[in-house]
Amino acid sequence: MNNFNPRVRITNDFENNRTTLLVMFLLLLTSSLTVAQKTTNPLKVQFVTADITNFWTAFDSLEKAPRGNPFDQLYIKKGSPGLIDFIPARIKGADSLLSMVLRNKSKYLEQKENSLNYINYQKQCQATFLALKYLYPEAVFPPVYFVIGRFNSGGHSAKSGLIIGAEMNRADRVPYLVAHELIHFQQDSITAIQNNLLAGCINEGTAEFLCELISGGGLNKKTHEYGNAHEEKLWKEFQQIMYDKEDNHDWMYNYQPKNGYPPDLGYWIGYKIVGAFYNKSADKQKAIKEILHIQDYRKFLKDSGYAPGN
Repeated sequence: MNNFNPRVRITNDFENNRTTLLVMFLLLLTSSLTVAQKTTNPLKVQFVTADITNFWTAFDSLEKAPRGNPFDQLYIKKGSPGLIDFIPARIKGADSLLSMVLRNKSKYLEQKENSLNYINYQKQCQATFLALKYLYPEAVFPPVYFVIGRFNSGGHSAKSGLIIGAEMNRADRVPYLVAHELIHFQQDSITAIQNNLLAGCINEGTAEFLCELISGGGLNKKTHEYGNAHEEKLWKEFQQIMYDKEDNHDWMYNYQPKNGYPPDLGYWIGYKIVGAFYNKSADKQKAIKEILHIQDYRKFLKDSGYAPGN
């Protein structure tokens, strides 16, 4: 005997769908209330420091749970959108973070007080935001997330916002680092076709130059001092490799270059190129817009007129 009742099936399906929709609605509502949002008002930028607090809660729990991994439940799974964006390429996961912490406990502890002081520099960061808004009215200001990673990244601009690695930077340098990443957030100029050393250097040089313009300071003082003292020599070397696509030749993203040069000379030479373009432009606001939206890097270099020694 077949006891199938189509009315019961329809009713059950309706109830199940209604429950599913209700759950989805509540999740979306919760997300909309907790996820920080981008804004065009520099005074409404959200600074999120919960990840720092959560990290130290997990760190302090290590002695209480020596066989477990407190960073999984207390840090990673409670992470902000910024921390979630930071994980794949930089933190890797809870186990990688735990391994790093266990090997470098004293190194992390040296940064504890410093990382907890980050929020005290919010007003200085907002001052740089106001400066950018004045110079570039189209500016968009994302949330700023302060996280703690594996000593491999001081800052990163992602879809979620600006992500700052608190274990990598002194608190008093936060306004400059935030300003640097804020400029990256405005850029849309890097393309796969032009992703060569020149493009990478100009991309970072843009952040260096405009960071200095809006904050009054920068991040690579020693590198700039070395570059300025050897400018003609370095420019000749750079011209030989600037269109290479696969090799940064120790000019970028290497804290210990094999050639004996200081790190991140690519940032410096990009800064010089961007500065030359800006300084020769009569309309500074127009120049900033063009710098942030470069379409042809070879043409930009030519238009800048940068050619020391010529």
